[in-house]
Amino acid sequence: MAERLRQAGDRVVAIGSADADLTSVRQNIELVTRLPDTVDALVLAAGRFSQRRIVTAEGFEQTFAIGILSRWLLAERLRPALNRAETPVILNLCGVGGIPAGRIHWDDMQLNRGYDLFTATMQAARANDLLGAEFTAQDPNSRIRYVLYNPLFVNSGMHRYVGQPLRTLVGVMAAVAGSSTGVAAERLLPLLTEPPAAGLTAFRRGTPVRTDGPGFDPLAAKRLYTRLAELTATVA
Repeated sequence: MAERLRQAGDRVVAIGSADADLTSVRQNIELVTRLPDTVDALVLAAGRFSQRRIVTAEGFEQTFAIGILSRWLLAERLRPALNRAETPVILNLCGVGGIPAGRIHWDDMQLNRGYDLFTATMQAARANDLLGAEFTAQDPNSRIRYVLYNPLFVNSGMHRYVGQPLRTLVGVMAAVAGSSTGVAAERLLPLLTEPPAAGLTAFRRGTPVRTDGPGFDPLAAKRLYTRLAELTATVA
């Protein structure tokens, strides 16, 4: 997607682990200071997956840090830069968009008890729905459009993060049944060039999903924002 935008003449800043450790609260905050003053589109797509529980130097479970904390920090810290754009949009590629899987483990968000890859990934996906809901609720009159999008099965190389024999099994399934990254990008690009009219929208592979269900509960969304602020207060 980044390459297609470049070919169309857009200035694209693609951020990977060589540019900043997105599992780090401090590096996320510092990263914002190095980005342009005006941002037309923010695409939240970074992820890191592990079958074992990994704790960052700042004390956060890795999937939680990059899949929830980083996306919350970047969206909120870049709000002024987005507001300077003509048609600003945030595209978050983690939200499950209404799929009934995963939950927020309010009493153990770091998954100190019962960690596994699926539980951690689905909690992050569910949390991102709430992040979109509260981002929009924070400023209902904002011109920033927040789009949650689940591309479903994409052959993006995620299988490389898991051990054998699961790596081979998922890799074969992705190659046979998954969309290519090129096809996924084609579906996503229109959401950046012509964002939806509503402040918050959600899609599963292009199919709209209602954002007024329990997965987008405003009280839970506000609770998540409060919890994230508390967790990062001493680090930031």
